[in-house]
Amino acid sequence: MNTLKLLILPVLASTVIFTGCASRKPAQVAPVTTNPSGTTSVDTSGLSDDAAIDARNLTGASAKGVTDANRSFLAQRVVHFGYDSSDLSPTDYQTLQAHADFLKANLNSKIALTGHTDERGTREYNMALGERRAKSVFNYLVSYGVNPTQLETVSYGKEMPINPGHDESAWKENRRVELNYEAVPPLLK
Repeated sequence: MNTLKLLILPVLASTVIFTGCASRKPAQVAPVTTNPSGTTSVDTSGLSDDAAIDARNLTGASAKGVTDANRSFLAQRVVHFGYDSSDLSPTDYQTLQAHADFLKANLNSKIALTGHTDERGTREYNMALGERRAKSVFNYLVSYGVNPTQLETVSYGKEMPINPGHDESAWKENRRVELNYEAVPPLLK
């Protein structure tokens, strides 16, 4: 009996470790805009089906901290990465700065930073790489004054591709961190 426990315990422990990081359901939100008719709509392009549903259901958007200058950057909710890299691209700095400014102006806002990879590599390696990518965005935002309690990092590794293809163009789309507002997203009129 004790031998059986010694064999099963490591298997159970590794299962919990490897599935724990990806067990969180993502809550993404897309830009909310007001149409000329006065109705609001949500741009869900580039989001997974579940994320698009979550984006449409999130309410309580704030215009505080949203300016004409940063509106287009706040509409961007995905940061892409190079192959096997967690380094931010200089093209993403303005997007992340706009989100940092918004988060500092809206202390009730909360955002989940979900790290993703392409399909190449082992599951374990990609979970770690997705976490490094999410932490890279986390560290950038905190360095610009965002309260760390407003941020959460999650890695999905290669488990949630946005593009199911098996070529470089699909892999390029899948190497990303999504900025998913869970409370008080920017209101983009």
